[in-house]
Amino acid sequence: MTALSEPTLSETAPSGDSFLSGLRVLEVADELGEYCGKLLAGLGADVVKVEPPGGEVTRGYGPFRGDVEDVEGSLHFWHYNHGKRSVVLDLDTDEGRRRFGELAEVADVVVDTRRRGYLEERGLGADRLRASRPELVTVRISPFGDTGPWADHEGGDLVHLALGGVVMNCGYDPGPSGEYDTPPIAPQMWQSYHIAGEMAVMAILGALTHRLDSGAGQHLDVSVHQAVSANTETDIPDWVMLRQEHHRLTGRHSMPASSVPSLALTKDGRYVMPYRTYLKSFAANWEAQLRVLRKFGMQADLDAPEFQDENYRYIPRNAARINQVLDAFVGRMLYDADIWRDAQAEGLPWAPVRRPEENADDEHWRARGTFIDVRHPELDATYAYVGARWYCPDVPWVVGTRPPRIGEHTDEVATEWAAPRAAAEPVERPARTTARATSATGAPFALAGVRVLDLSWMLASAGSGRFLAALGAEVIKVEHESRWDAVRFGQGMAPPGGRAERDAATEAIPIPEPTGPDCNGMFMEVNSGKLGMSLDLKHPRSHAVLEDLVRASDVLVEGFSPGTMERMGFGYARLKELNPRIVYVQQSGFGQYGTYGQARAFGPTAQAFSGLAEMSGLPEPFPPAGIGYSYLDWFGAYNMANAVLSGIFRQRRTGEGCYIDASQTEMGIYLAGTAILDHSVNGRRWQRYGNASPYKPAAPHGVFRTRGTDRWIALSAFTPEHWAGLVKVLGEPALADERFATLAGRLAAAEEVDGLVAAAVRNQEGRALMDALQERGVPAGVCQTVEDRYDSDPQLRHLQWTVELPQSAIGTWPIRQLPVALGATPADAGGPYGRSGPSYGQDTDHVLREILGYESSRIDDLRTVGAV
Repeated sequence: MTALSEPTLSETAPSGDSFLSGLRVLEVADELGEYCGKLLAGLGADVVKVEPPGGEVTRGYGPFRGDVEDVEGSLHFWHYNHGKRSVVLDLDTDEGRRRFGELAEVADVVVDTRRRGYLEERGLGADRLRASRPELVTVRISPFGDTGPWADHEGGDLVHLALGGVVMNCGYDPGPSGEYDTPPIAPQMWQSYHIAGEMAVMAILGALTHRLDSGAGQHLDVSVHQAVSANTETDIPDWVMLRQEHHRLTGRHSMPASSVPSLALTKDGRYVMPYRTYLKSFAANWEAQLRVLRKFGMQADLDAPEFQDENYRYIPRNAARINQVLDAFVGRMLYDADIWRDAQAEGLPWAPVRRPEENADDEHWRARGTFIDVRHPELDATYAYVGARWYCPDVPWVVGTRPPRIGEHTDEVATEWAAPRAAAEPVERPARTTARATSATGAPFALAGVRVLDLSWMLASAGSGRFLAALGAEVIKVEHESRWDAVRFGQGMAPPGGRAERDAATEAIPIPEPTGPDCNGMFMEVNSGKLGMSLDLKHPRSHAVLEDLVRASDVLVEGFSPGTMERMGFGYARLKELNPRIVYVQQSGFGQYGTYGQARAFGPTAQAFSGLAEMSGLPEPFPPAGIGYSYLDWFGAYNMANAVLSGIFRQRRTGEGCYIDASQTEMGIYLAGTAILDHSVNGRRWQRYGNASPYKPAAPHGVFRTRGTDRWIALSAFTPEHWAGLVKVLGEPALADERFATLAGRLAAAEEVDGLVAAAVRNQEGRALMDALQERGVPAGVCQTVEDRYDSDPQLRHLQWTVELPQSAIGTWPIRQLPVALGATPADAGGPYGRSGPSYGQDTDHVLREILGYESSRIDDLRTVGAV
């Protein structure tokens, strides 16, 4: 893996601005919304954090600098508020409310995560603010949504991950009997709020783009519960299509049945992820894998002729032998031998299972600006922070100064924001005839008139287009049967007999195994709302078609291996020649620019490399449990969608395009920023902590077994009121011991408290217990299975989290909606065409004839020669 040269950029000097330069954001938020504000600050908005006297509550969350609790030394606060400014306003006073109102009068966005009704009670609610400033975009991020049966439920990161289904995908293999002897394990460090924050930023960027044309703002409503519930990967289509439940598996994807182990232990007790390539889907890599083993004389009997047959390798006993050889090979190596590099040199997507801080000195990430050194002058110290989440020379990520001290910008912001500023006017753009500009509700789409050329595949890149389509963009997915999108043949195939066959299936009469490229429910959901066009990009006659598509589009997204577009003759310089306004977003495992440009990765590889896999699980000596699905495939899609939306907004204001080089691994590093900062400041390496809560202290805080097979409940007690409610509901006399009356006392006896709670809940029905605890204001949530979420979650049903969409080959099935309610421009998972994903080549003629204006004779000729 050698360094690639910097991508060729436009010869025109970049404008030097940021994506959101000149935008003003008021943030009234705790952990539910600080990540959203952090992203907006990185995109260039002036994010002003409104804190109460004494500071935001998150200043009390650890870890702390030097392990000394100090409101100015919270590393949690540092990470999530880097680049923002702080003002202190007491909203319980007339003066504080007046000053807040003055700031809101000149703001563009207000982000609110206070308890329901808090701002309304003070005359500062969204309706009131937008009545005097109609162009204002107000954003509400709440635990469960402000309406519905769970609107007043208490949340928390663990509770949201439990109710949202993430927890039941994550953990360790069951014992030999099939029973789980360890609880499901939540991904660690605030992942539910990361998911909701990505969704919020997506909606904000869409709303701001719509405002450029309409002049009108709107209200956005984000439910953390809905956002998390929509985040899991194949469990939903497997249940919806085939009634298959998933099971937790150590360090790998949850599956309906057991799967190949993904981790291998090194000689010194660390882990490597040697992507197992004997499976049929990776058959082309078998020889590459053998070459790595032969290099070290560790191929054993895998050189035997029978192993050349992929069907032979797929037989369980032979697969087990291959695993045995691979494990023996890795077990002879030290972790620092970096055996993964030898595999990557052969094109194999192997990865080290790194701790998050081990990326901080990596030259690849330093070259990309993924890490930056931030000076804290009052401490006479400089620390390594996570910086940019993508590489964009035209429009660099804004890294800002060190996090604000309490109220240090109060007077400065009041003066600056009182000064007049020029109104942003959109530049003239090409007239395009695109799909309908209104959704099924009759309301306008936020991205009406935007056309996206989608050369992506699989979830990490193709998933971005589904969000853009849901916001109203016309997305043209280009693919060819010579290189199928692998998701077309993955899990979640629709039964041949449709929903009736699915509903009638029993253990004795299972659903037949469906086949064909147009049967996969996961593919249809990932590509919902898109047009489908067949085009063989390897065919010489296809290049003229691709050039015409580039000219006719506003955006090009692709997920090819780095360098592919350049080799095809469609690098950024060429794209700019064809369309100077083009927003080009490329995403790969590690990014194109840097020393890892040619390395290969999938979601699990990126998770291992970034540190996220190591961060989740029980404390050592347990291995990492990782996240039980391709978490970074979803975050790759979120990241790519937000990159596109940022580029579109800037394009509409300046007329300029840009190139964004994104990577899945970089996205994972961004999510691990607090752990990296803890190492930089305190020299502490990451250590797993299971389901505990060391940084926002609580006791108990965990996942406990309830009545039934593999049934669990997550519950927390952060406050005296939470503890009192828990003791009352459980009715266990031992919990009333005065030793447990304070949080400090419970933390000191955490193991004893957990044991008493576990015994008290073991024989209780989980849902009834959850309801009783929530009635008392205790954060609690059952660890919902996919069946629970899809069939019986009343809050998700109230929020209408799925929509029925037709598909030409498999009929009508439910598809997860964009988990944000946009007041003026509602999202629609069916996109401008009101449908699920496209069958292969379904819209080829429509694109060529209606969008590119080709005559029938030319279309017939392209089809005859095999270009389409």
